[in-house]
Amino acid sequence: MITAADEALLRRAIAIAARAIDLGDAPYGSLLAGPDGTILAEAHNTVRRDNDISAHPELKLSRWAARELDGHTAARTTLYTSCEPCGMCAGGIVRSGLGRVVYALSTAQLVELNPESGAWPTTAQAGPALFDEARVPIVDYYRR
Repeated sequence: MITAADEALLRRAIAIAARAIDLGDAPYGSLLAGPDGTILAEAHNTVRRDNDISAHPELKLSRWAARELDGHTAARTTLYTSCEPCGMCAGGIVRSGLGRVVYALSTAQLVELNPESGAWPTTAQAGPALFDEARVPIVDYYRR
């Protein structure tokens, strides 16, 4: 359920996305809010400027939260973002322990507006393989 307070913070994320264009960056913006709605951090997409494919605002805020917040606090935050997080960002969100995500545009809506957004090729993968060898460092690490 999205509340009026969520909508206000989501509008802020959309404004961050709009401001990114003025800065020469792609139009994606996010913010991280505490349980009382206080904005803890904001970010926008800087993929082109930083020449860094991981410079999505959702991932930048997930990394910030993992560094700056304890697990209990992170679990009570909400990430507001102008577009639905991609797979890379979704993984960062889960790993950082953020509690909730509220987004404006879905991925399908984004692709409708900008078909190139959905034009990423798939990468061939092979595996699993070499279980007996690959398990050794994992087992050694977790036995410590």
